[in-house]
Amino acid sequence: MPDTAPMIPAEIGAEQFAAQTSAILGSVGAVIDGKPDAVRSALICLLAEGHLLIEDVPGVGKTMLARALAASVDATVRRIQFTPDLLPGDVTGVSVYNPVDREFEFKRGAIFAHIVIADEINRSSPKTQSALLEAMEEGQVTVDGDTHPLPRPFLVVATQNPLEMEGTYALPEAQRDRFMMRISMGYPDAAAEALMLRQRDVVNPLAAVAAVVDATDISRLVAWARSVHVAPALEEYAVALAQATRVDPSLHLGASPRATLQLVRAAKVWAALDGREFVIPDDLTALLVPVFAHRLLPARGAHRAGAQPVEAALAQIADRVRVPVAARS
Repeated sequence: MPDTAPMIPAEIGAEQFAAQTSAILGSVGAVIDGKPDAVRSALICLLAEGHLLIEDVPGVGKTMLARALAASVDATVRRIQFTPDLLPGDVTGVSVYNPVDREFEFKRGAIFAHIVIADEINRSSPKTQSALLEAMEEGQVTVDGDTHPLPRPFLVVATQNPLEMEGTYALPEAQRDRFMMRISMGYPDAAAEALMLRQRDVVNPLAAVAAVVDATDISRLVAWARSVHVAPALEEYAVALAQATRVDPSLHLGASPRATLQLVRAAKVWAALDGREFVIPDDLTALLVPVFAHRLLPARGAHRAGAQPVEAALAQIADRVRVPVAARS
C-alpha cells in the first residue's frame, strides 16, 4: 500500500467484516491466553484509527500483544525500544548530506510503518517522547521544514511500566491525549498461566502467527466501521459525558474534545464488532474508562480529602448523566 494512498471506501459487507475481524481476534488470542478484552481493545484502536497505550508491570505480555497484532496484519511493522539515550531523530528520521549529489537526503526513521511498537515508551526522555506528537495526531512527520506523510493505516502500540518503577519518565498530558485507549493486561489466572508453562516451554507462539489480513483489508474494515450510525441523541450524550468530567470537583483536568471524538469512533467499532450498524448508549459507557481515564487528572489534595480515584469518578459520572431514551432516532 503506497504511503500516500487514500482510505478505501467500504467495499465489504457485514459478513466479510465479521469474518475478517474474527480472524484477527483469533490470531492474536492464540498468543495472548485469557485476555480477550485486551485483544478486543487493540483491534478497536486499529479499526478506529487511534493509538493504544498498554500500561502494566513487566512480564505480563504487553509487548507480546503488540507483536501478535502486528504479525496478524500483512503490513510494515517497526519496533522502537525506547531507552534514555534514544534521540528524536532515531524515531522520525534525519537529513543526511550526500557528498555525491551535494544535497541533503532524508533518511526515514522507525516511525515510517503501518504498525509501530513503541516499547517501554516512558523510559525515554520527554524530548524523545515528543517526537511522536505530530505523527500520532496528523499522520505525518516534519523534519527541517519538509513534511513527510506516514503510511495508512497507521497505529502506534506503546507499552509502559508504572511510574513507580525505576528509570521511568511520566508521559506529558499532550502525549497521553494522543492515545485513544489505555488498558492494563493484568496477571493471568491460574489456568492460563499453567497452560502457558506447558505450551511455551519449547515453542514460541509468535512463530506460528500468520497474517490473516493486509493493509488494504484494514482500510476497508476501517471504512466499514466508520459507516456505523450514531444518532444525534447519542452524540449529545457523548458530549455530556465529556463535559461532566470538566466540572467534576474531584478532577483537575477533564476530557478534551479529542477524547469525545475518539470515544464515538471507538464506540462505532465496538458496535460493528457486536454485529450492529448503529451505536447504543452501552457502547459509550463500556469504553468510558479506557478512553477517558488516562487523560484525566485528580484534583490536588483529592486523595487526602478522601475523594474517589479517576475510575470511580467516571463511574459516578456515567450514573449521573442522563441516558437518552430515543437513542436510535
